[in-house]
Amino acid sequence: MEQKEAPRAPPPPFTQETAIEKVRLAEDGWNSRDAAKVALAYTSDSKWRNRAEFPSGRAQIEEFLTRKWATELDYRLIKELWAFDANRIAVRYAYEYRDDSGNWFRAYGNENWEFDAQGYMAVRHASINEHPIAEQDRKFRWPLGRRPGDHPSLSEFNF
Repeated sequence: MEQKEAPRAPPPPFTQETAIEKVRLAEDGWNSRDAAKVALAYTSDSKWRNRAEFPSGRAQIEEFLTRKWATELDYRLIKELWAFDANRIAVRYAYEYRDDSGNWFRAYGNENWEFDAQGYMAVRHASINEHPIAEQDRKFRWPLGRRPGDHPSLSEFNF
């Protein structure tokens, strides 16, 4: 007998407040760079589109994130709510990282998310563009982990 998973707060339907909360929880999870923990936020059969990769299910998502964070070093991410409706959320985001040669990059993108009734993400479509930046042009300089509450948002950076 399959065991039903506990709801993942906040579940849909979303309000402005709960959509903002869901976005911040996702940001916090990704900034932890704990691929196994992050994968648990998705349904067991979640479908992704991430650039040219199409992970499906938690195991593939965990593998994808493990690979990502092994090469995107000192990764720091900010997500911001763009729109929401019932069980869907659209976000925009930016993140900075360096490669193993010390070259810094900033990536910008948009994601469209769809959640199941329990609050797990079932679908994630990401569109991403990135460019090299000089180390002195970095904006995301908090200690690795959760972005501090007083750190500027994407809107405050005019990103």
